Amino acid sequence: MDTLLYPLEWVVANIVVIWHQLWTFIGLDPAGGITWALAIVGLVITIRAALIPLFVKQIKASRAMQMIAPDLKKVQDKYKGKKDQASREAMSRETMELYAKHKTNPFASCLPMLVQAPIFFALFRVLNYNLGGTNGPIGLLSQDLIDQARDATLLGAHLSETFFNSEGASAKIVSALLIVAMVATTFITQHQLTRKNLPASALEGPMAQQQKILMYALPFIFVITGPNFPVGVLIYWTTTNLWTLGQQWYVIRNNPTPGSEAERIHKERLAAKAAKRAARRGEDPDQAVIEAEAVVEEEPKRSGQRQQPKRKNRGGSKPQALPADDTKDES
Repeated sequence: MDTLLYPLEWVVANIVVIWHQLWTFIGLDPAGGITWALAIVGLVITIRAALIPLFVKQIKASRAMQMIAPDLKKVQDKYKGKKDQASREAMSRETMELYAKHKTNPFASCLPMLVQAPIFFALFRVLNYNLGGTNGPIGLLSQDLIDQARDATLLGAHLSETFFNSEGASAKIVSALLIVAMVATTFITQHQLTRKNLPASALEGPMAQQQKILMYALPFIFVITGPNFPVGVLIYWTTTNLWTLGQQWYVIRNNPTPGSEAERIHKERLAAKAAKRAARRGEDPDQAVIEAEAVVEEEPKRSGQRQQPKRKNRGGSKPQALPADDTKDES
């Protein structure tokens, strides 16, 4: 039966089939479970590559929200206990002005997850209903491919099986391992973002407490809901978590938040590289470290505000009028 997600299910099924054909062309067994599992990994690569711009916005928004947390707390304290309409409107206005000043909002950090949610459910429906036999072929996913994917196993587990809805121990073991991996990668990703890439001042206050609760709540939710997901969906979610973790690590490593632990490590790494280069050239390593640190200190200023080039005065300072006597003599 068609649903509102049918167009997205059609796209998801086609992407999976295209990747399946690619792996088959390389030489993998088209009926093998590893081939279909890698086709789901290919779906993740396709989706996440398309979401890179949103991910960059998410990183910047999360960083900005944590950085303005102390200012948000000041606004909340300013109107604490005031229940009148004027105070509520003033608090809302000042909060929005703060968001506008720092060019962020609390929803931007959730955007990639919100965009991925329909894709997640579309894949869930393809695995549950198309491979499960309730719905027929969809897009490039023909009946022959459906039968092939349904019979394929990964370590003895079918892609459409769940922890609770499976025969034998293989699917339960594979599901349990994937759930553990999904929970671990979710926790590490949140921990990396909130603890390593923020200054000490941003680790206090209500916003920081909310992030801390989220860091522990999300894995707990997956522990509860994970056993109901098909193995193929668990592969998708674990793979997308690994992608997020690696992508986030790269961004934090090369563009850390000023004042954070990641920035300190970044400075130490650049200083060590500068010292090695100076030693190879026979220069003073200490001076090279000082220059490298100066460059790191200047980077946030360059990225935050474009510096206009200074106009050169070819004549030096503004020419002054010559004394009257000298002028007469020269004439």
